[in-house]
Order: sequence, then structure tokens, then C-alpha cells
Amino acid sequence: MKHLFLLWLCIYGPLTSMAQFSVSGRILEAGSGQPLVGATVQINQTGTITNDQGYYELNAIAPGRQLLQVSYVGYEANKAEITVNQNTTYNASLVPVSIRANEVVIRATRANDKTGTTFTNVSKEQIASRNFGQDLPYLLDQTPSVVVNSDAGAGVGYTGIRIRGSDITRINVTVNGIPVNDAESHGAFFVNMPDLASSVQDMQVQRGVGTSTNGAGAFGASINMRTIGVNPEPYAEANNTFGSYNTWKHTVAFGTGLIGKKFTVDGRLSRISSDGYVDRAFSKLKSYYFSAGYNGKTGMLQFVTFSGQEQTYQAWNGVPEDSLKTNRRYNSLTYDNETDNYQQDHYQLHYSKTFGPQFDFGGAFHLTRGKGYYEQYKTDQSLANYNVPPVVLGDTTITNTDLIRRKWLDNYFYGATYALNYRASQNAFSATLGGSWNRYDGDHYGEIIWARFASSSEIRQRYYQGDALKTDFTIYGKVNYQATTQLGFFGDVQYRTINYDLNGTDDNQRNVTQQADFQFLNPKAGITYAFKPGQTLYASYAVGNREPVRSDFVDRKGAAQPKAETQYNLEAGYRLRGNQFNTTAKLLNYSLDVNYFYMDYYNQLVLTGQLNDVGSALRTNIKRSYRTGVELAGLINWHDLVEVSSTLTLSRNKIKNYAETVYVYDADYNVENTVINNYKETDISFSPNIISAHKVEVQPIKGFKAALLYKTVSQQYLDNTSSEDRKINGYQVADLRFRYIIQPGFMKELEFAFLLNNVFNKKYEANGYTFSEQYSGDPTRYDYNYYYPQATRNFLLSVGLKF
Repeated sequence: MKHLFLLWLCIYGPLTSMAQFSVSGRILEAGSGQPLVGATVQINQTGTITNDQGYYELNAIAPGRQLLQVSYVGYEANKAEITVNQNTTYNASLVPVSIRANEVVIRATRANDKTGTTFTNVSKEQIASRNFGQDLPYLLDQTPSVVVNSDAGAGVGYTGIRIRGSDITRINVTVNGIPVNDAESHGAFFVNMPDLASSVQDMQVQRGVGTSTNGAGAFGASINMRTIGVNPEPYAEANNTFGSYNTWKHTVAFGTGLIGKKFTVDGRLSRISSDGYVDRAFSKLKSYYFSAGYNGKTGMLQFVTFSGQEQTYQAWNGVPEDSLKTNRRYNSLTYDNETDNYQQDHYQLHYSKTFGPQFDFGGAFHLTRGKGYYEQYKTDQSLANYNVPPVVLGDTTITNTDLIRRKWLDNYFYGATYALNYRASQNAFSATLGGSWNRYDGDHYGEIIWARFASSSEIRQRYYQGDALKTDFTIYGKVNYQATTQLGFFGDVQYRTINYDLNGTDDNQRNVTQQADFQFLNPKAGITYAFKPGQTLYASYAVGNREPVRSDFVDRKGAAQPKAETQYNLEAGYRLRGNQFNTTAKLLNYSLDVNYFYMDYYNQLVLTGQLNDVGSALRTNIKRSYRTGVELAGLINWHDLVEVSSTLTLSRNKIKNYAETVYVYDADYNVENTVINNYKETDISFSPNIISAHKVEVQPIKGFKAALLYKTVSQQYLDNTSSEDRKINGYQVADLRFRYIIQPGFMKELEFAFLLNNVFNKKYEANGYTFSEQYSGDPTRYDYNYYYPQATRNFLLSVGLKF
């Protein structure tokens, strides 16, 4: 028996002394129970950060007594001695002591598990794993109900995003609570903010009307971005990417960490370029980010600035349908400098202050400066259309000429946002009073920079000049009341006023002077019921109103002004969040979201085929239309070795009693009459009924992850007639992604990443447009379809260094 014991000790003793275990758990905010994303958890020299559900895991921890430290800026640090003799679970709740400068306004506009709305959080870790230099919409491609597209075909340059079929003009976008959407067009142009994702801490996508926010009304969704928070430790990073179509991305970033436990400075420089998949559709993009902050015990002051400069060769015309099979990379533009050139500078000054344990206040001043032009070569143009007199050469009078023109935008957008938050001591009741005042001052004008026939005095003279002044005031109040530990109520009401003044002329020499005022009241209410730990039922009802965009006023000059749009939005669903240990004590995280939505529109503005007196397409208010469907999203992560996630959207998107206008032209291409086609119910354009995204990711060895991404989008229609002759075919696209992270002694982290897009080399289109016409005496309808083909198989390879 003694010998057996000695043999056991010789064999198992050394193994026990070398045994290593894992420590895992969840970090939450005390009181609210909300997960803290990005909290630092450390044992000795081994550290990690929490994911978007607040979970962490530390591996290879030696047995015995260990000091575990949890820290998060704005919260009291947590230190605990734990005994590690097996795989161990340790959960912690951190108490807020201070707040980030931009956190108050952001928290006021974001949804949470108590608001009864539909949302998806995207963590910094998720953003980094997807960021190879493609525009920000591509980083959201795996979130529910999202469809993305690229003019140049490869995700760099002008890109678009639709959520539940709604394009970017109906999606509210904010950065640190500051509106980003253009005040006139309502669009958000991510090409003007290249590589902003490298400086984003996290994002939240709310679908539907969502909660009250600042800026243009969220009619389809909202995207709320927060830039990098306070990094307590100094860092330096560099990332370089090379890929197909001569795509390059170079990024360097740094942070000082907390200097004297009070001051921080962070910065980034980026440069991205690509030749594009479509011929000549190149992009040359530059950007910077800089922030400096002071962090006191109960308050913070932070200055944030970022800027983007873009030059892109125009690929706006699309590819004619009959060229897709023969030359799908065709670009009709051939003039060397047919480019778009724009620079946008953002300045934000944030201040926050806590007043005891129950109140905190945050406010910000902001300024966005934008200026740029696009240049075009135009043939056989009438001089009269450019306010240029005829040119007389001897006995010849010249009234038409080839020329080069530039159309300019020169604008300022400035204002302030604020939020005052109250939270009762027992967290049963919380309230927010917030809002914003913003003003847009923009000039639209055009110049001729060269003409084959024109006097030198006409060159660089403005042939049109239009000015716009728009003031937007918003105030909102929100309350959360937790009636019991299970039952909660949410209320939200927003009052918004808009004053819009237009003066001068447009590019067709028409006087566009007019004025419009709108007042909107947008109430929202929600209920949540947590019937089991980690399981919640929710429902909400919201009303959203939205003013027309600039073109709706300008193009309809002389006719009745367009009406505001209204949406009545019902959301209801089920959320499941959980984690378990199996027999081998490996952590299992899982989540499931099931959501039903009904978006009922009144007076939605849509294209009907109508044209104005100069041939521009007009949007018309239609009385009734709706979107309804179900969204599913699920995730399972086992010990960070295998992760499987899927999203699926099934929807119906309909217009009731739709009337289409088709123009009939005579031999001289003058309008002879019109044909009106009536439809009792038809599909809303660019609204696929099925959208899904799937990911399978494995980590066979520590630090190496391989993922298969699969996206499906069903067919979409180019107009609102549900015609099979005018549609975008459905498509399925698979991508492969590999990431390998090592930690050599001379740096914190070295990462190699490879993204293979469109693995199966599918030829597909993700966007397009159409117009139709008929001719006198000919009953045939002629459709002209144009498409934006997306890149076939292509790759991106990156190397990242962190010090």
C-alpha cells in the first residue's frame, strides 16, 4: 500500500503542481444589472476584457490563492482573493463613481433591456474582427435585417445600407450623441468618415422608430456610435491591409493612458485607397481622429475631433442591364477627372457631471464643417442653361458647347445636445430629460471651369446659387419604472420643431425660394416582463414623424408642398440570455432574440414615375403602406472554441392603392400624354422578403480563429410595381475570415488576418435603378434597368501591431 501511494505521488504530484485552470464570469453594473462591455479583468500578468454580454474568461491560471482585479473607467475597482483549485466562476458588480464625458447623452439615446424596443449592440471586439478597411456599413452586414451595397463594388468608396428595406435617408446616425445625417438630404455619407470604425468603442443599431434621439427622425432604424473611451494604459497600434483591386489601408493610433490619473490623449491617422471593382471607380480616402480629456472625481471634460477627406471616381451611373453579361465592370464615364471631392471636419466638446448618487448631467457643443464638389464633363450643353451668352465667331453664333462643370456644397452644421438623468436609490425608477438645438447653414452653387466655346469672363462664375438655413429643436423625456422585479414600464415622448428656409436657384435655373415649418410630437411606450432569469418578453408602440428632404421641396417648386411622413411602429418579442457549465466546466454562452414588427406608414414619400418640368423624378405622398415581419437572431459560444450565430428576417413590405405614371413621347421626344397603371397592393422597392446572415467560427488553437460567413438576400424590385422585368435577383454570398493573434515578448499583440470575400465567385448585383417610357403609336413599354454589380472573389490581408 505504501509503495502504491508513493507511485501515485510520483505520477500525479508533478501533474497537480503543473495544473492550470480557467477563471470566468460576468461583470455587471451595480443596481441596474446591465453588462459592462470592455471591463478589464486581470490575474497577475494574464488579462482580458468583457464581451458585449459582460462575460470574460481567463485561461492558464495557476492553482492557489490569486488576486483578481476588475476595473472600468467611471466605476470603483473590484479586487478579490480567490482560491483556484479547479475551473472557477467569479462574478462582480461595479459601482459607478464617475462618468465618461459622452456617456450621459449616449446612455440617454440608447435602448436597453428595459425599454421594450428592438436593438443590437456591436462591441469593439466585433468591430475590430470585421474591420479590414471597408466602409462602416459592411461592418454591420451580419446584424439582423441589413443589406449593404457598394457603388465601386468592393466596399470602399460610396457604400449604402438598408435596414428593413429603409435606406440611409431614413436611418438616424449619431456619433457620441451628435447627429451625423445631412440636414437637407437626411443621408449619412460614410465615405466622408473613412476608417472611423478604428476609433469606435461600440455601436448600437435600433430597428424601427426606436427611442428618442437627436437629429433626423429614425424612420427605419438608428445607428448610435460611441468613439473610444478612456484607456487607462498607454498604447500604440499600427494596422496595414492590402487586397484585391489594389486596395490599401494604413492606420496608426496611439493613447497616453491616464496621465496623473486625470488626463488622456488619443489619436489616429488613416489612409485608404482602392481602384474599385468597377472600371476607374477608384477611391482615395484620408482621415484622422483626436481626443483629449480631463477626468475628475465627479465630472469629465473631453474634446473630440475627427475628419475625412475623400476623392472618388464616379460610378453613379450603374451598368446597363444588357452589359451585365458582357462587361459587368463597365463604367460609362471616361473623363479623367470625373470625380467627387469632399472634406468633412467634426468638432465636439463634451462635459459631464455627477450630482450625488442620483443625478448626472451631460452636454456637448458641436460643429461640422463640410465643403466639396463633384466635377463633370458634359457634351453639347446649351449656354443659356449656364447663364452664358451665345458666342459669336465671325458670322457664326454658337449656342451649345462642351464644358466641364463643378457642383459645390459648402456648409456648416452646429449646435448643442444635453441630457439630465435621474435614478432613484433603489433603481425602481429612472428618468431622462434631453434634447438638442441644431442649425444647418449650407450653400449650393455651380461653376464652369472650362468650355470649348465661352468667354473667359464666364469661367469660374457661378451659374446657380442656392442657400439653405435649417433649424432643428428637440426636447424629449423618458421614464423607466420597475413595478416589480419582473415587470417594467417605459415611456418616452419627444417634441421636435423644424424651420427650413430655401433661397436662390437650383442647377436648372429655377427659383427655389420657399419656407416650411414642422412640429412633431412623437410618443413611445414599452413594457417588459422577465418571467425567468435571463428570459424577457417585451413590447413597445412608437410614433415617428419625419419631414421631407430637400429634393422633395426643390423638385416640386410651383406645386403643392410635400407632406410630412408618419409611422406607427409596433415591436414585440422575446429575449433569452444565459450561460452554463457543462461536465468539463467549459463556459457556454447563448442568446436568442425573436421579434415581431409592424411599421404602418401614413403619407410615405415614394417614387411613382412622375417627373417635373425638367425631367427630375418626383416623390409623391402615398396614403398607406406598411412593413411587417419576424426577426430571429441566435448565438451559441462554447468556451470561445466554437461560436455559431444566425439571423433571419421574414417580411412583407407593401403599398396599398399605388398609381404608377408612365410618360408617352412623340417623335421629337416631347411628352404627348401619360399612362396611369393602378395597383391595389404592391411591393415596396428595395425590400427583400428574406434576409439572413450566418457565422460559424472556430478557435482550434489559442489565438487562431477561422470563420465562415454566409449572407442571403431574396429578390428585390427596382420600382414599386412588383414587376419581374424590373428587379434585382436574389443572391447568396459566402466569405472566409482568418485571424491569428500572438503575444511576443517585444509587443503586446501581433495579429495576422485574412478575409476572402465571395468565396464561390458569385456574380450578383445589390443595388440599381430603373425608368420606363412609351412612344406615340407604340403600345410597347420600354424599361431601362441599371445595376451596381458587386465584386467577384477577392481578398484582403492585414497585419496589426499593438504595443
